[in-house]
Amino acid sequence: METRQQGLLDSEPLQEVDEDMVSEVDLNNSVSEEEREEIQIELAKLEEEISTLKQVLAAKEKRHAELKQKLGITVLSELRQNFSKSWYDMQTSTAYKKTSETLSTAGQKTTAAFSTLGTAITRKFGDMRNSPSFKSFEEKVENTVSTIKSKVGGASGGGSFEEVLSSAANASAQDMPSNAHLTESTERTC
Repeated sequence: METRQQGLLDSEPLQEVDEDMVSEVDLNNSVSEEEREEIQIELAKLEEEISTLKQVLAAKEKRHAELKQKLGITVLSELRQNFSKSWYDMQTSTAYKKTSETLSTAGQKTTAAFSTLGTAITRKFGDMRNSPSFKSFEEKVENTVSTIKSKVGGASGGGSFEEVLSSAANASAQDMPSNAHLTESTERTC
């Protein structure tokens, strides 16, 4: 039997043959008849206690449900209360506070960066508008607008670009035949 004990202490896993041998070993030989009876008595007591505890727990759960019903506590209100408590616990946690502070700081820095970017873009547009190439482009546009005004409106005078476009649209609308006129002429030919 001593050689078998050494075999059980080996680091190799048990194989089917070894498992069969282990199941055949009579474990009752190591426990005397007196100890066996004591163990069975203790086991019976534990099983009885477990059964009693289950009955007590079931009765307490039933009473718990009755009291909740009398107070008007529903599953939904419990969920709401649990959610509110969890939300409060999360907001008061140090991790939430640190994250909130970090995001707030990041938001402030982002706002400052966009503000700086907007100022820089405005300054660049101002610089560009005052540049000689933009002035030259602006003069060309003004000349083109004046030319269009004189050709379309017949009057040379000041006016905004929108006014010129509007007058050009009106002039082209007058030159085109209307849909009603086209419909009448189509009906006559048919």
